[in-house]
Amino acid sequence: MTPAPFLRSLFDLAVEVADPMRMLASHLPPRPPGRVLVIGAGKASARMAEALEAAWGPCEGLVITRYGYGRPCRGIEIVEAAHPVPDAAGAAATARMLDLLQGLGSDDLVVALISGGASALLVAPAGQITLAEKQAVNAALLASGAPISAMNLLRKHLSRVKGGQLAAAAYPARMLALMISDVTGDDPALIGSGPTVPDASTAAEARAVLERWQIAAPQSVQAVLAGKTGVVPPGDPRLSRVENRVVAAPAQSLDAAAQRARAAGCEVTVLGDRLEGEAREVAADQAAQAMAIAATLRPGDAPRLLLSGGELTVTRRGAGSGGPNAEFCLALALALNGHPQIHAIACDTDGVDGAAEVAGALIGPATLKGHTDEAKAALAENDSHGFFGRIGAQVVTGPTLTNVNDFRAILILPPAT
Repeated sequence: MTPAPFLRSLFDLAVEVADPMRMLASHLPPRPPGRVLVIGAGKASARMAEALEAAWGPCEGLVITRYGYGRPCRGIEIVEAAHPVPDAAGAAATARMLDLLQGLGSDDLVVALISGGASALLVAPAGQITLAEKQAVNAALLASGAPISAMNLLRKHLSRVKGGQLAAAAYPARMLALMISDVTGDDPALIGSGPTVPDASTAAEARAVLERWQIAAPQSVQAVLAGKTGVVPPGDPRLSRVENRVVAAPAQSLDAAAQRARAAGCEVTVLGDRLEGEAREVAADQAAQAMAIAATLRPGDAPRLLLSGGELTVTRRGAGSGGPNAEFCLALALALNGHPQIHAIACDTDGVDGAAEVAGALIGPATLKGHTDEAKAALAENDSHGFFGRIGAQVVTGPTLTNVNDFRAILILPPAT
């Protein structure tokens, strides 16, 4: 096998398996009589809406997706807005979505299409928090290195739609929420900050996130967190008619990649789809594992493949451009130091690593050739995208129209002689 194309083919398969056009219809009941309203948000939500209309025909509704991720729909309106830091377009569309949910009856059905990215795309700040203040808090969270679970906990308490509040606004209508998971453990309460899922967290826990990750909070944020926020607790009757269903998850994509690799003659170890932590630290751990395996291989042995998913984080230390997947690859290349048997890929399945229009990167034995000092400087500045762009090792997909989180594959070849 040729390592780089082989690894890229595994990533492409992981994305393909999570395409809503491929799997959403199997999770839909027959279209019911009466009014059907489709709402949604996330990087995959427009593609989900397209798949729904392919099965049910034109529907009424409104879905918010990331700029560049829109799809043609016959009835559902698609609005594009900013991600990962929200903007006025997202705020205006969210207000219109809440208006659509007013006055529904018990015979109506709301289908909510939720995927990763909904946390930024559904924008309805609580209390007196302004959009600019919400943007500042969101940007600080992204730079802090906080895990997605902590980010989403705080986001819920600063919102009028997250933490079950979007579903509560639709009551007494029935709701079917179809979700594509981009979170470790596939917990519906964490996907897009759980707009259709009850939440048992407290304002005190949200304040603890601010303190733990040293997020500066304006007075308006402090005022919201000083009282009882709007998240909907378990047992609230307004969520009694909601069904939440995860229709695609990282494990399915990793499993498909593993099957293809085994068919190609690899011995595969799946390290899990729930990995979290600082990207450069996880890279160091996986580099050590890969080199230990390489030391055991002999000519003619089967190649080994390490697969993993999850959501890594980057604590911003410098002024460069990067994301968790590219930073993982950069740190991995430095730890491997040109090891002749090891190649790797790390990409975000939504095609966007960090805030750049780059999915991730590919590395191999020649990655650092003549570039070691430059690579070290880039890692210190969090400039992994800049480094891989300069050496031509970026993976650029454009909008993938889905999002099941990070995909990492490390290929360990036997020695040639």
